[in-house]
Amino acid sequence: MERRPTPAETQPELTWVSHAWRYAVCAVFSLAIWWSVAGIEWRENRLLFVAEVALGAAAFVLVYFRRRAPVPVALGVATMSALSGLAAGPATLAAVSVAARRDPFEVLVVGAVNFVAAQTWTTVAPFRDNDPVITTLVNLAVNAGMMGWGLYIGSRREIIWNLRSRAERAETEQELRLARARSAERARIAGEMHDVLAHRITQVSMQAGALAFRDDLGGDRLREGLTQIQRQANDALHELRDVLGVLREDDPGPATARPQPTYCDITALVDEARALGLDVDFADDVDTTAAVPPATGRTVYRIVQEGITNARKHAPGAEVAIRSAGDPRSGITVVLTNPIVEHGSGAPGAGVGLVGLRERTELRGGRLDQRTDGSRFVLEAWLPWTA
Repeated sequence: MERRPTPAETQPELTWVSHAWRYAVCAVFSLAIWWSVAGIEWRENRLLFVAEVALGAAAFVLVYFRRRAPVPVALGVATMSALSGLAAGPATLAAVSVAARRDPFEVLVVGAVNFVAAQTWTTVAPFRDNDPVITTLVNLAVNAGMMGWGLYIGSRREIIWNLRSRAERAETEQELRLARARSAERARIAGEMHDVLAHRITQVSMQAGALAFRDDLGGDRLREGLTQIQRQANDALHELRDVLGVLREDDPGPATARPQPTYCDITALVDEARALGLDVDFADDVDTTAAVPPATGRTVYRIVQEGITNARKHAPGAEVAIRSAGDPRSGITVVLTNPIVEHGSGAPGAGVGLVGLRERTELRGGRLDQRTDGSRFVLEAWLPWTA
């Protein structure tokens, strides 16, 4: 059940401009009511004239503090309005402020006191010659409308407060989802790299142990063995650099044991997508004279995999164009494009796949961008050949 805000939470912060226009409306309302008898009071009863002005001025001062003590101020100003038409404006403002709090008891008490005060000023005080029935109906209608307007303002403020709270909560939850997605992706990368890194370290250890027990090797064979150890150690360092930023001591997940894809596996991935009915136009312009490093190829593989998955979900039946190019000097660029389809397959998605890809790509020293180009969605990534 959603929490109902307190009146203080829904009250807007008042600036001097807010105070100014409220006081201006109160002054116009007070003068409109009092002006009809001001001349008569000035000619026939100066004391009453002065009393009305004094009470009206005091009401304008007192209503300024309505936020600190809404009900006492509203009752006090309403009492003043029974003897001063100039206090009618402040009494209305204070009553509306109380009604905006949406407390039934407060609304009934303040509304009743304002009605009695209005009746007193219009029918009991001197120089008032009004039809009591019409005056009563008018006062009742005005006070009901006044309190009803305050209730509407209070309801509107509560709705705005609820909408703002929901928006802030949704934003916080989205940030938490993104953080969880990044953490999950980092843990997945760590699991994927575990077997590869362990394999390379094991090879280094075995080759070093073999050289230590061989005393019949010539200089050339020894240098060749040491070169192999150096190459394996360098590869292990490159793999380790990928995971230093993502390994966490508190990660309870077990290491994965599945084989890791490489750049060469992209062709099989595309063939599989075609076999499943996806129209894929794949052009591979990567320099074939040098092998793509496993870590870089694996990242490119994941990007292509995610792009195909998104195209299958959001643009079923549409052609997916994949272009990859690069060499050891300029790095690898892969671009995936597909038409933007108004109605996708309806398959649910978490919406965080690209977040994990961007995290993975940036850890490799590259960049990942997504954009729309006319009527097509474009996913473009660049990765250095080696990190």
